[in-house]
Amino acid sequence: MVQSSPRRLPRGRHALSRGEVERVHRDRLCVAMAAAMTEKGYVGTSVEDVLRRARVSRQSFYGLFSSKLDCFMAAFDQASALLRRQLEGAAEGGGDPVTRFERAFTAYLEALASEPGYARLFLVEVYAAGPEAIQRRSEIQHDLAGALAGLMGLSGEAAQFACQIVVSAVGAMVTPAVAAGDMEALRAVGPPVVEHVRLLLRSGALDA
Repeated sequence: MVQSSPRRLPRGRHALSRGEVERVHRDRLCVAMAAAMTEKGYVGTSVEDVLRRARVSRQSFYGLFSSKLDCFMAAFDQASALLRRQLEGAAEGGGDPVTRFERAFTAYLEALASEPGYARLFLVEVYAAGPEAIQRRSEIQHDLAGALAGLMGLSGEAAQFACQIVVSAVGAMVTPAVAAGDMEALRAVGPPVVEHVRLLLRSGALDA
């Protein structure tokens, strides 16, 4: 989903702009937030835990974020944006609606499996972070449902609602595997979900 080893600033004097330095620090802090929460959970993670992993000063942290939650939301948004880009890339190419869905869904599962820290942040710790984070997750699920409908060439309110159900169900199915750190179980979700979507399309349940 994201780069697990973000860029570090060069030692000594460098020609990087302030904006570039801030981007490097932001990336390191977001990755460190995900890593810390994998070990301690959102509630148990402190700003100091994040600073220690990121090797960024407290002054730099508060120059970028107002709080632990603010940093969490930045990490959450970064992970979701990169995930969407991977899904968009996987959606390119031919094939029938099921083929396109299978390609995109496989990319989604592989993205989660390749970055377990960010996957846990995105699917598990978001609920511990509070109402703002939960609302953001709901908005992203709504966007993913729209993207799914577009991917399979579906339109209309009924199709949109059916896609929302699929997205919600997938989230519920993959979250336990992510919480347990069981990437084999995560990948195993793929084939039965693809087959069920195939049946839904054949039955007309996803049609407008």
